[in-house]
Amino acid sequence: MTLEEQVSLLAGADFWTTVAIPRLGIPAIKVSDGPNGARGGGSLVGGVKAASFPVGIALGASWNPSLVEKIGGALAEEARSKGASVLLAPTVNIQRSAVNGRNFECYSEDPCVTATLATAYIEGLRNGGVGATIKHFVGNESEIQRTTMSSDVDDRALREIYLPPFEAAVKTAGVFAVMSSYNRLNGTFTSEHKALLRDLLKDEWGFSGIVMSDWFGSHSTAPTVEAGLDLEMPGPTRDRGDKLVAAVRAGEVAADRVREAARRVLTLIERVGGFDTPDIPAERAIDKPEHRALIRRAGAEAIVLLKNDGILPLDLAGQTIAAIGPNAEAAQIMGGGSAQLNPHYAVSPADGLRVLTSENQLRTAPGVTANRLMPLISGPFEVDVYGRPDLTGPVVEHQSHPLGEVMWFNEVAPGVADAEFSLRATTRFTPSETAEHVFGLVSIGPSRLIVDGRTVVDIRKDWAPGDNYFECGNREVRGTIALEAGRTVDVVVEYRFVQAITLNLKAIRVGVAVPLGDKAFADAVELARASDIAIVYAGRSGEWDTEGNDLPGIALPGRQDELIAAIAAVNPRTVVVLQTGGPVAMPWLDKVGAVVEAWYPGQEAGNAIADVLTGVAEPGGRLAQTFPRSIDHTPVETGDPSTYPGRDGHVVYREGVFVGYRHYDKAGIEPLFPFGHGLSYTSFDWQAPSVDKPVFDGEGTITVRVRVTNNGARSGSEVVQLYVAPPTSRVDRPVKELRAFAKLLLAPGETVEATMLLSPRAFSYFDVERNAFVAEKGRYRLIAAASAAAAKGSVDIELTREIVEVVSARLRH
Repeated sequence: MTLEEQVSLLAGADFWTTVAIPRLGIPAIKVSDGPNGARGGGSLVGGVKAASFPVGIALGASWNPSLVEKIGGALAEEARSKGASVLLAPTVNIQRSAVNGRNFECYSEDPCVTATLATAYIEGLRNGGVGATIKHFVGNESEIQRTTMSSDVDDRALREIYLPPFEAAVKTAGVFAVMSSYNRLNGTFTSEHKALLRDLLKDEWGFSGIVMSDWFGSHSTAPTVEAGLDLEMPGPTRDRGDKLVAAVRAGEVAADRVREAARRVLTLIERVGGFDTPDIPAERAIDKPEHRALIRRAGAEAIVLLKNDGILPLDLAGQTIAAIGPNAEAAQIMGGGSAQLNPHYAVSPADGLRVLTSENQLRTAPGVTANRLMPLISGPFEVDVYGRPDLTGPVVEHQSHPLGEVMWFNEVAPGVADAEFSLRATTRFTPSETAEHVFGLVSIGPSRLIVDGRTVVDIRKDWAPGDNYFECGNREVRGTIALEAGRTVDVVVEYRFVQAITLNLKAIRVGVAVPLGDKAFADAVELARASDIAIVYAGRSGEWDTEGNDLPGIALPGRQDELIAAIAAVNPRTVVVLQTGGPVAMPWLDKVGAVVEAWYPGQEAGNAIADVLTGVAEPGGRLAQTFPRSIDHTPVETGDPSTYPGRDGHVVYREGVFVGYRHYDKAGIEPLFPFGHGLSYTSFDWQAPSVDKPVFDGEGTITVRVRVTNNGARSGSEVVQLYVAPPTSRVDRPVKELRAFAKLLLAPGETVEATMLLSPRAFSYFDVERNAFVAEKGRYRLIAAASAAAAKGSVDIELTREIVEVVSARLRH
């Protein structure tokens, strides 16, 4: 290969594919966004339909590696249906904060849960012939200024909390690709961080795959190549190509570095079968019955029964049911951002119940709204693209888009430069009632909204980027206009693009609604009063839980808390079904009969929720993130802006290793619901744990066994969590740490034994001075527990000598 050919492999050809070299028979391969589906090469809205699986926090709540591996296998089929051989997943950043907008995409606050499930996910993909891209390496635990913020993390916290999922992916699962994060780590962009990418990942861990940038996350030529960033994405290149050829010839980049990176790209192509099947097939929508069944099963197994006064499971026979709340008729199936896709279908919670009830048995009422943005106008939008920035001249291209939200990656039309285009998008809107209608407009660039010939929103002069579209779009601007029921009006957006800060996206979004008022609230309360059972479907949506934006807090949006309290006051049989991507406060908890957390469970959402509510399925989930009583109780949101959300371009991980339950244990704070918590429809007896090596010299592993009996009348599942409590140490260590777990499925009366292995690393902390994992000599307590606050038994082991595992890379200099 010539130098130019080698360099051509080190950046994408376009948004989703690598560069082909026909002269040498080197094919291009395609990647696709995940992790809860395979969207393909379309934009974040519309596109070819795809299966929508439960989001990451739901899979984390399943605590079931075998289930996650099956999902990985199904996602491999989905990726192949989109012509992709590499999936940009899983996301394994730790849930450090209670309000991270991307918590929904991550598995857990704990590295043991995250590493175990990520390994299973990767192996499922690989067994299906598709490579995984584990992300985001490393320190992307907030969405605020994520493309510039420096996550300042000490080596101990990195080694004990944030790196283990990536380490397991490399050493255990043999992951094919790693994606560098947008942020800086201790002052250096991760895409240029030699100690991270080359010294740790490639040299110490022996990673043989490729490191790719997050999209537009490469910022330089020589520093990224020398640091170990193999592939710049997306293409066409900005930092490589002729620039890199010149840098090699000038001696700024070693030719061997380019050769190594090119070889890694070729290895990836070979591993995913690119040379065997070089043609990238067209995208297809495959709606498989077995995928439907797997999504429904996984959705139910992820649902956490937080509270139950005996009302669940519901017997619907002869009962009138009120399905109330903003999420009753809305199918909240996924979070927002790059993980979103166009699902085959979406089952709402109300629809999930309708198939189980007679015609007059179920009634619904929203009561309140919970949207962050105005509800999307239905479309379709007819778009005229002009090759000038002032909406003049001939129309270069006419486009038709099905929704009131349109996004473009790269150029908006063939041959039209970003700085030289404008567009006019038009749809027709027919109001269903005579009222004041509120329209909302979001765009990446100056725009205005015209309804029925009148300008309702005008942000042509004062447009500024805000909290939408990955911090590239403006904060939604709203305007009001009176419209008559049945009279159709034109809705027009005039739009001009300005260069985004990081992501080369173009977008417009139009929403409209007649706001709900006190009457809708009162109607919902009266419906609850008149019904035998009231189910409130509350929570958030992908507008709140989204990439590019953190949450304002952990309170439910809008008047939902008020609504739940009012309904509980008139109906003692009130059940609350939450759908959120992370913790939520519950000031009404003592007033309701039951609470379940259903997360965003994919396209079968309503069916999975109904299965659990009616007892067709067991609520199989356990919290993989602590739910605090108050935002002030968390380890991060302490009121110190340097700790969160960051100050002067730096966010300091001052809590160190005391993340999640480790923090609550240390501070003596009782959370609302502890890590690992989840109730069942049956009951279990636990026997005390036993070990094969009560005296351990550090050779091999320790085997821990716990026997659990289902003493109820229903089948059920239990998660045996094994925590290690250290002896008095020379450093400040957590009270206990999860080191292994096992999920057991038990028939009535059945006894099953959980078997878990502990290596010397399970007893270790990271000694920064010695640059080593150290397990001190002494007595350790092994705690078998149903949650971080529910110990079921313990056994002590004696470590007879100090064990030191020296590592080579130093991440801070």
